[in-house]
Amino acid sequence: MFKTIGLLAHVDAGKTTFAEALLYHTQTIRSRGRVDHRDAFLDSHEIEKARGITVFADQAEMTYGASTYFLLDTPGHVDFSAEMERALQVLDYAVIIVSAVEGVEGHTETVWQLLRAYGIPTFFFINKTDRTGADPDRVLEDIRSELSGDVLELTGWAESGQWEDPHKAWLAEREEALLESYLDGSGSDEEWDTHLARLVQEGRVFPCLQGSALLDIGIDTFLSTLERLTHTTYDPMLPFAGRVYKIRHDEQGTRVTFIKALQGELRVRDEMAYGPEKEGVRRTEKVTGLRKYNGQRFVPTDQVSAGVLFAVTGLTEAGSGEAVGALNDPIRTELTPTLQSKVQFEPPLHLKEVLRVFRLLDAEDPTLGTRWNEALQELHIHVMGKIQLEILQQVLRERFQMNITFGTPEILYKETIAAPVVGCGHFEPLGHYAEVHLRLEPGEQGSGVTFVNACHADDLSVGYQNLIGQHVLEREHHGLLTGSPLTDVRVTLLTGRSHNKHTSGGDFREATHRALRQALEQAENVLLEPVYQFKIKVGLEQLGKVLTDIQQAHGRFDPPETGSETAVITGIVPVATFMDYGVELASMTHGKGAITLKSGGYEPCHQAEIVIERKNYNKDADPAYTSASIFCAKGQAYSVPWEEARSYMHVSTDHLQ
Repeated sequence: MFKTIGLLAHVDAGKTTFAEALLYHTQTIRSRGRVDHRDAFLDSHEIEKARGITVFADQAEMTYGASTYFLLDTPGHVDFSAEMERALQVLDYAVIIVSAVEGVEGHTETVWQLLRAYGIPTFFFINKTDRTGADPDRVLEDIRSELSGDVLELTGWAESGQWEDPHKAWLAEREEALLESYLDGSGSDEEWDTHLARLVQEGRVFPCLQGSALLDIGIDTFLSTLERLTHTTYDPMLPFAGRVYKIRHDEQGTRVTFIKALQGELRVRDEMAYGPEKEGVRRTEKVTGLRKYNGQRFVPTDQVSAGVLFAVTGLTEAGSGEAVGALNDPIRTELTPTLQSKVQFEPPLHLKEVLRVFRLLDAEDPTLGTRWNEALQELHIHVMGKIQLEILQQVLRERFQMNITFGTPEILYKETIAAPVVGCGHFEPLGHYAEVHLRLEPGEQGSGVTFVNACHADDLSVGYQNLIGQHVLEREHHGLLTGSPLTDVRVTLLTGRSHNKHTSGGDFREATHRALRQALEQAENVLLEPVYQFKIKVGLEQLGKVLTDIQQAHGRFDPPETGSETAVITGIVPVATFMDYGVELASMTHGKGAITLKSGGYEPCHQAEIVIERKNYNKDADPAYTSASIFCAKGQAYSVPWEEARSYMHVSTDHLQ
């Protein structure tokens, strides 16, 4: 039985040490490494050894009982949350490591919320019970109060191997069907095991054990519990399907695509389909090699089967999170960067070479979003925080021998519109013809740019309609206030027109982009800024100061929940005014206060006029993004500005608006 297990935690909870202990007990490694000794099996990158933190999600294979486990050790630092999230998409089960001293910390809550969003069955392990100040009972209560009341402490149960009345009663409270078995004392231990395993898999119960990974306490108990309560079913007889969870490039520069096989079998030289359909067909490439990785080492193989983590060579464009083979569903992400930074370099480095390297890094980390700003003649990337920039600078120096620095991270703004508007675009230089009419309207928060087709086949062929949809979604559009990415806009194709002789595919790209831009010229544009959902826990004596700080930061908060000594405040606050508040809170509370920040999406900017003035964006500086339409008369093409374009259009949309 193949099982993929992910290890997740707040930084310094002992996650990598826990992974070492599991690998040692399953005889995968001969000796246990340590983070502080720089010899951990899964923190093998030089950057990880030097920093003492996990940066990359690496994997190991181990065998215990009747199961083969694929272990994914994910980054615990918030700056590398995107790397962690990519690994979630292939997990069968997750294990959250919580320190018995520090307890539930900020990133612990972020991890928990992500796991619930993805519906991944979850175990807890309270680590470092040997440390001075450890209080596992307090931490267990914190987990139950701050994360879930359905956490079941199983250390005693796991050590005895027998079911006692308190555990049976606890389960019966959560499933009425078990109440009769509990009351009449029926059901064997094996049957109660089956009930618990099912409730764990359904995400209704979350087992918790405890120990010390460093001192090898509780590891055997955890492994036996994991084997006892986890089950997977993968069908090798179905057509092959999988999910990409990581892209890397090996020392020879070969692109290596890491995949979880969800069903079927795959062999070297098999054809693999991936990506969105274009004209009813997905991109297909031949698998030139199969690899099974254990840490940094791999062995080639001829075939892989359902349930296995493996890597392929031969795929040139499959992205992280993408479905391959018989699986075809969209990539999903919950975490997005809220900062951007300028890439700074000097001769002899050339822009073309720098761009090539950043395209490679984009493939490995799609959240980087490398973008050339034509108006500013600057290269920008998206980041989660300052530590990520420091690591990236080191990667560029050691891996590519490039001395590159980065500008101070700035807020990544976005733009949207406040009300519906109709735009039109016409492209008719000599020998070309296309006309497009689009309606733009505000979309749901976090929806990005979406496309709806309301065009009748009598007006425009289905092929051209699909082409317009592709052109709407194929590139990032930017707003007119600051040049920031356009988001939360629903674009509807109303109608269009082609010419039997003169229309070619590129004509509709021109007309589509002009129609979209012409709509934005008429719209009430809105500047958006990223916001945090925050949770702050402080002593009652600091409550007033924290509430004042939140108000001064242009945030809003719910009524505080107060206890005998502490208060918990939740709310929304702009990233721009709160990104460094954690340091201030630690100083104010002498390290006793706790803050959790997670992305809350985008809201209208609290200081839009100031930001727009500071950006000083010239909306007419990008020649590739014009709002004017091109018409033709007497064999000569001429340009019509957006203000006048509607009266020149060949199709009327008055009845469609």
